[in-house]
Parts: sequence; C-alpha cells; structure tokens
Amino acid sequence: MTAQTNLYFNQVNNTISVTLLPKAKEDASLKFSHSSRLRKISGTIYDSNSEPIIGANVIVEGTKYGSITDMNGKFSFEGPEDGMLQVSYIGYKEQQISIGGKQSFTLTLKENSKVLDEVVVVGYGTQKKANLTGSVDQVTSKTFEGRTNANVTQMLQGAIPNLNLKLTDGKPDRTATYNIRGTTSIGQGGSALVLIDGVEGDPQYLNPDDIESVSVLKDAASSAIYGSRAPYGVVLITTKSAKAGKPQINYSTNFTFESPTNVPDFVSDGYTWAEHFYESWYNYKHSDPSGINKTQQFSTAWLQEYKNRKDKGDFGTIVSDGSWGLTKGRYVYFPEKVDYMGMLYRNHVFAQTHNLSISGSDGKFDYYLSGRYYNYGGLYNSPHNSDNYTMYNTRLKVGYQVYDWMKISDNIDMSNTNYRNPITYNESNNVWRGIADEGHPSSPIWNPDGTMTYSAVYSVGDLLYGKSHRTYKNDYVKNTMSINTHFFKNTLRVNADFTYRNQNYNCDTKCVRSPYSRTQNIVETISGTQSYISENPTNTIYLANNEYAEYENTFGKHYLKALLGYNYEQSQTKGVYAYNDDLLTESIDNINLALGTDNKNITGSWSKWRTVGGFFRLNYIFDDRYLLELDGRYDGSSKFPSDQRWTFFPSASAGWRITSEPWFKVNPKYLSNLKLRFSYGSLGNGNVDPYSYDETFSISRGRIINGTIIPYTSAPFPIPTELTWETARMGNLGIDVGAFNNHLNVTADVYRRKTVNMYTVGPTLPDVYGASSPKGNYADMTTKGYEISVTWDHAFNLAGKPFHYNIRATLADYQSTIDKYNNSTYSLGTSNSPNYYKGMKIGEIWGFTSHGLWQTDSDINAAEAKAKAAGQAYYNPLMQTDQVYKLYRGDVKFEDLNGNGYIDRGANTAKDPGDRCIIGNSEPRYIYSFNLGADWNNIFFSAFFRGVGKQDWYPSNEASYFWGQYNRPYNQVPKWQLGNYWTEDNSGAYLPRYTGYYGPFHSGSSYANTRYLQNVAYLRLQNLQIGCNLPISLIGKFGLKKMSIFFSGENLWTWSPLYRHTKDVDVTNIYGTDVDASTEGDGYNYPTMKSYSLGLSITF
Repeated sequence: MTAQTNLYFNQVNNTISVTLLPKAKEDASLKFSHSSRLRKISGTIYDSNSEPIIGANVIVEGTKYGSITDMNGKFSFEGPEDGMLQVSYIGYKEQQISIGGKQSFTLTLKENSKVLDEVVVVGYGTQKKANLTGSVDQVTSKTFEGRTNANVTQMLQGAIPNLNLKLTDGKPDRTATYNIRGTTSIGQGGSALVLIDGVEGDPQYLNPDDIESVSVLKDAASSAIYGSRAPYGVVLITTKSAKAGKPQINYSTNFTFESPTNVPDFVSDGYTWAEHFYESWYNYKHSDPSGINKTQQFSTAWLQEYKNRKDKGDFGTIVSDGSWGLTKGRYVYFPEKVDYMGMLYRNHVFAQTHNLSISGSDGKFDYYLSGRYYNYGGLYNSPHNSDNYTMYNTRLKVGYQVYDWMKISDNIDMSNTNYRNPITYNESNNVWRGIADEGHPSSPIWNPDGTMTYSAVYSVGDLLYGKSHRTYKNDYVKNTMSINTHFFKNTLRVNADFTYRNQNYNCDTKCVRSPYSRTQNIVETISGTQSYISENPTNTIYLANNEYAEYENTFGKHYLKALLGYNYEQSQTKGVYAYNDDLLTESIDNINLALGTDNKNITGSWSKWRTVGGFFRLNYIFDDRYLLELDGRYDGSSKFPSDQRWTFFPSASAGWRITSEPWFKVNPKYLSNLKLRFSYGSLGNGNVDPYSYDETFSISRGRIINGTIIPYTSAPFPIPTELTWETARMGNLGIDVGAFNNHLNVTADVYRRKTVNMYTVGPTLPDVYGASSPKGNYADMTTKGYEISVTWDHAFNLAGKPFHYNIRATLADYQSTIDKYNNSTYSLGTSNSPNYYKGMKIGEIWGFTSHGLWQTDSDINAAEAKAKAAGQAYYNPLMQTDQVYKLYRGDVKFEDLNGNGYIDRGANTAKDPGDRCIIGNSEPRYIYSFNLGADWNNIFFSAFFRGVGKQDWYPSNEASYFWGQYNRPYNQVPKWQLGNYWTEDNSGAYLPRYTGYYGPFHSGSSYANTRYLQNVAYLRLQNLQIGCNLPISLIGKFGLKKMSIFFSGENLWTWSPLYRHTKDVDVTNIYGTDVDASTEGDGYNYPTMKSYSLGLSITF
C-alpha cells in the first residue's frame, strides 16, 4: 500500500498512524513553511455515536504539522492555511478534508469493520477474531523484531499465556519442548504440534525474521481438526509473504555481546579450599584422607606446610623429596588461587545476525526471498576448541496467478546449522562433573614445564588440549507446492498442497586422550579406552499432502462457513552409527584413520510411520450474536495395532456476543465487546513410538565363540492385549471483553482436561512371571487451569507530539492430579524412581519438617533416649551424618510427626509416610508476564518481563554446585557457604555443621526437608529495547522508506528469593540446570546468556 499511495503506515500494537511520504527531492514541510502562513488549526473528532474519539491522529497531509486528540476528542496545532487535513484512528475509516483557510473543524469518523475484525490463523485457514469460539492466542512479528536470540523458541518464552517452553539449558542449538496448558500425559508424553506454514517443523531451524504470526490453539475444539497429531494443542507459525507493489528490500543486522547470566562462584583460594576439604572429610570419616579424590596427594603435614607458605606468601610448585609423607619425585603444589570454573568460560561472546529480504508483486507474479546469517562465537575458553555455532537460512516463496480463479505457489525453506561442542574424555565425559570432582583449587592447571596437571586433565584438560569434540551438522530442505482456486464469487475455495522435507543430521565425535604429568619429565595420558572416532548420520524424509475445500457465504442474518478436507503424512528415518578406536593421528577427523580391530562397531536404525485423516469444520453465526462451530476428524495411524488404528475425534464450541444483542444498551465507550465462549472435544494421542505395540528384538555383539564375535538377542518383552488410544478430553469456558472504545481488552479462559487410558506400567506380577509387567492403558489424569490476558492501548498528546503506549499482562496456572494408576499400596517409590498414586498432584515433594539445628547435647540425649525407649538404636536412623548415625550439635533437626519416638518413613506410602509429608511442589505456579511499549516522536521503547509466582526446588543429590563439600569433600566450595555454616560461634547459621557426605544433602530428595527447600519463584527482565526511526523527511532523500537504530538486551536482570542465598543457579531453568552432575553428556548445565545488542533496520 505504501508503494501505491506514497503513504507511510506505522502500527504500534492496535494503533496505526499514517503519514504521507514527501515526493522525491522535495521537502513538503519546508514548502509549506515558506509559501503559507502558519495559523492555529483546531477541532473535535467524534464517532458515529457522537462520542469523542481519544487519540486520533490529525495531520496536514505531506507535512510534519499535526496533533493527536485529547480526552475530549479535541485537537489544536499550528499549521498552514492550505492543504488537506488527514484524520485517522485504528478501527475507523480515514477521512480527509481541505483546510481552505478554515481554522475550526468538526469531523465524524465511521467504523471500519475490516480493521476491527482482526484475522487470526487457525487450522487450515483463518478466522476473524470476533468469530472465534475456541481458545486461540496470537502474537505477530513484533514479538521477534530486534531480538538477538539464536532461535525462535527463546524469543517466544513468556509471550503467550500457558505456552510453556522448556529449554534444558542455554545452548544455541537446543531444541525446546512445546507444552500447552500443563502436564499432558505420564504415559506416552505429549508436546504441542508445531506447524510452520501448515507443515510440521522444528522452530529451531526457522529464521525469526521470516515470521508473520504465531497462533496457539489451546483447547480441543481448536485442535480437533488435526486429530491424533494434536491432542495437546497446536502452535501455528505463519511466515511472511510478498508485499504488493514495487520491489521492497529490507535489511537488518545485530551485533551482540553475550555473557552467562549465572556462573557458580566457587572458592579459588587454594589453602582455604584444602582446609575445608579436610574438615568435611574428617567430620564424616573421623580419619585422615590419603588423597584428594584420585588426582592429588594429601597429608596433614602437607596441609600445615601449605598454611605456613600462605602466611609467608610463598606459593608455587616443587618436586617432592619425600617430605610430608608424599611420593618422592612427584609434583607438589602450593598455588595461591586456581579458578577452574572461571577458566572454563570466556567473559564475553560475540554474536552477529544479518537478515536480507526482498519482495514484490506485479499483480500476476509475486515473490518473497529472504536470507539470514547467524554466528555465535562460543562460550568455552578454549583457544582451538570453542563451541562455535553457525546458522544459515534461505526462504523463497513465489506465486503465479494463472487465472483470476487459480493461483499456484511454491514455498522453499532451507536451513544449515553447524555446532562444534568441545567434550571431555574424563570418566563421565562431562566437564562440570570433572570440575566438581577433580578441579581442586589446591592444584594448578599447568606444571612448570608447561604440561597439564593430573587434576587439570581430568577436569578441563580436554578443552585446553583442543582435540576432543562433538560436531552437530544439520541440513534441512523443505518444499511446499500449493494450488488455490475459488469459484462462485469466491464463496467456494478449493486448495491443495504437497510437502517434501529432507533432513540430514550428523553427529560426529572424536575423543583424544590428553597428556599430563605427575612426575617431572614423564608424560602420561588419561587411562581407559583408546582415543576414538564415531560417526552417526541420520536422514529423515517427510511427506505431507493436504486437500480441502471451503464454502463461505452470508444469507441475510445467517453466516455459514464449511470446510472439508483430507490429510496424509509419512515420515521415514534411517541412521548409521560407526565407531572405531586406535587413531593413526589426533589431528584428522576421519574414521578411515582409526585402525582398531577389537572394538570397531557399526549399527543401523530405521523407523517409519504414516497417518491419514479426513476432517471437517462447520461455522454458523446468526445475526452476529450466536456462534457455533463443529469440528471433527477421522484418523488412522500406523503406530497402533491393526484393530485400533482408526478412530473419530469430535468437538463442538459455541459463542454468545452479548454486545450485539438488541437489548444491550451499554455505551460502547464503556463496554464495546462482551463475548462468552464454550468448547468441548476429545482427541487421541498419536504421538507415540512407532513400535510401542510390537514385539521388538535388539541384536547385540560381544560373545566370543571359537575366536569369533557372535551376534545374539533375547526374548522380547510381552505385549499386552486390548490396547487402545490414549485420549484427552477437554472442556473450556472463556470470556472476551473490550472496554473504553477497545482501549482495554481482556481475555480469560478456564479449562479442564481429562487424559484417560494413559500407556503406563501394568499391575505388579509375581516373580515367577519371568518378565516385567507389560505396559497398557492403565492410568488417568486430570489437569485444571486458567489463563488471563489484559491489554491496554492508548495515546495522548505529549509536547505537541502523539505519544502511543501499550501494556499487556498475562497470568496462567494449572495443576494435574492422578485419577488412576497401578499402585494399590500407594507406594512413594524412591528418589531415583518416584511412583505415582491415585490422588497425587504432579510435582509433589515429600519431605521432613525441620525445626532448625540441634544446639545442645542435652536435647540430643533426650531425643536418643526417647528412641531407645521405642526400641530403636538411634533417634534418626535414616540420616547418616557420619560413619555412624550419631547426632551432633549443628545437625539438622527433624520433627517426629507421627509421635513414635524416632524419625522414620513408615511404610513409604502416601497413606503411611512416617514422619514425612508434602512440603512443596516442583511444578511452576502462577506464570505471569508484563509487556510495556511506547512510541513518541519516532522514538520507541519496549520492555518484557516474565516470571513464576510459586515453585519449589530441593537440589538433587549430585547438585554439587549448590551443596558443595556437603555432597562430597572433594567438591567445590560455593563462596556463599563461607561463614554461613554452624560453628560454636555461629550457632544461628543457615547451613548445618560442616561435613561431607551429609545425608540430607548427599542423598538428595530422599531427605528433603522444609529448612532447605528452596523458593525458586522469580521475575526476569526478558527483553528491553529502545531505538528511533529516522524521520521520513531525512531518509526519503536517499530512497529509503524506513530506517531504525536500536539497542536490545536479553535476560538483563532477575530477582528470586533463592538469590538471598546464592546466585550460582539460573532460577528460570532450575530443573534444567539441576540435572545431576552424574548425568553423562553435557550435563545440561550450559548457562543461559545475557546479551547486549546494537541493531540497524533499513527498508528500501
């Protein structure tokens, strides 16, 4: 429209301002200022009900002279005698009137229904928002503009209420889990279906700058048209299309500096750490250690010598002569400070983004071409082996209007990513576990001769050596061809599309044993497996076909819209895994140069699934008051047994637009929209493993018979009979409110989802059965929740310039309860394998009630006497705080809730939990967000906050970054613990007496208690932007339509009650970063990044 009319449109949320672009090489404002005398121009703007319009734009066409109406609809400004007065306001038709020497004006704007009826993307089409009866939310491209994150998911976090996105850590290539409205299934699980331009896809590989809108279909009625592929909601991502008119070129770039939001702050002083190591060891073992784990020698004489040297400032490394009880000839270390965690990360990471797009249309042929380059420099402080991430995106959309009634289109999307992830060769293949266990500040990283120390090689050594890494490469190509036709004055539309997607994903690994020295002039390498190379290429080919017809017409007061269609999808994945060791050279990443013969291994994988379905949707509206929608899909899936492959999923929804009733006489100035919505539907869960219901065999190799490795297998697990679909039934009640001329809009929904026939463990069988109990449809669960969104859009005059601002607040909550489960005894299970039971709320944390710390021997003796009287040897036989179960002053004090005289777990069931009770819940509650935006005089500002109102966390048993040496004596010491643990002189401390292997901590949730249960509610400033649009009068001279310069920041600030104790943990991703350090791989501990970015956006 800009190209055709020479008008410049600027939309700020629901407010659109319109400015006439000056003709080339002519400054219209200067022309008026020289040829016309300025005079006062004033007036009043009304709507059709004679109510004043607040915030209407009034401007002299082609000039800078103008104003905005006040609370009474009035405006006033200095302007020329001649020209056209142009008046515009969102939701109303624009008006123009000649000034003609007049100074006072009274104008009435008429409503523009096309603007008021915002269009929302829904399944296989669009609908006016006013006509929606289901629960649908949508954000536009504004959500992504100016953002600097590596992928779309990070930008969507918190943007839509009850769209819960879980990223296990901050890695740039991390794929997220998309969840809508809370816990879905404890059986087969269930994430939301994500569709990109109507086809399943992963947003990780999408260019954020290509996105036009993101719609979330939350209830069963909205999702039913996708059947078994979408039992738990749908995320519809629509990409941008061609702009009408002459070619339009857009270029944007961001240059970003990033740093971790949270990095554990550990004690780096060598002697202080060693002193605490000895104290925590001795207080548990009551004996002296012979070494610090396995990589450093220890003796009390060495510790005393360390203290003497520290007092004199005499630090360094010497070769042992046998003194202090240490091995002669070995290096002996007395470092001042060593910070292994500080060495791991760079202080800052540089990232950059470049986007370029061109689009246009001549009425017959239209095109949209875009490209993106993103590079992340890597956080690891390794000179030759950092985790560099690169992403390239290309999209081409073309369309040709063959006839007035037929158009053919093609949409090609290509993505290439490359991520090099340094890995370690230590025992756990995990750098964080390596630092926790062997990164001792009492041992330096380098020996005097330049070799690595024994401690370094088992912690950060492989990153420094730079030859062990895992590379992830992904090539993604998707092509969708479509044909769109319409007949009978566009009342009948027939559409078809076909998609082909080819994805090649390679994971190549090389592990090299790094060298180190314990003895001068003797170089060793890490013991264990030889250096090796593995390659794991995987190819997935996905096909999809949609064919559907839509009829839409209005007959008097009756509106009818009907959709009937067919869908087919197929996916086939095959992969190969090749492994060999004994590398000929460490510097070449080629498996052909691995010469091993004993451990070489090649395996393969293959899977395939298909779904086919017929679907319909029927919309009926009477007199813009009563709305009805019926949806359904008949689905078949190859993932299920032949007698259970087909099923029907129906849904219905209705709406009542109360403000359209003839008897509704409330002035629209106060209440302009009031609509009630109700929906109910049933959907089956087809997101299951393709072979869950088949007997499967695994082939293994390893038994040598007559000198040959013979493959072997074992009997498959039994498969239950009479399996059926896991089904989700959801009811939804919603209300939409628009008030104060739609400046205020409120949307609220409450829902109830019943998931039945969940595929879970079977009943307990006798030992003689000979196999695990077969899984089946044995569990049910109910999830209840609500969500509220409140938006305020307004404008007023500030210093003679229009000031637009908007505020959006959202709140969502949910809870899930188990209704049926095979657990007749109500067993609570173990910390490593918790159990479900009927009546359980998902996320329950069972634990003990703590009443502080034991302070006196007399209190301890009284408790022990009570236990002995009850026939027990110890008051707390569960908590081993040293090698016996003796209690000491400074230990955690548990309350005897059941009054039996000692601490116990009872029968470890929900009905007999002993002295335990429910002390918290790990699920997030009261998830909220705030979005603030403003625009004045070409300066714009936005701030986005998100948070969680309530969530509990009890750190896991190997969360050494929190527990420190309370977990294991050789772990790191968090600085926040210094001076914060019980001693004779510090009896009011938060932490107990200092000891390693401490039961309530070292055993994790087994000994969860109220004293150390953490409140991890939080508020985060997710995004902050400020910038300016350069004036049209300036940039128009250079052929530019728009130019913006801006600053953008991500994850800039976080508050949490947890941070009163420690900021070592990213509280926004607490259950991602809390994966035990014992977990192999990367430990999911990569920090979330804070970023500062400068950006430029230009439109030609």
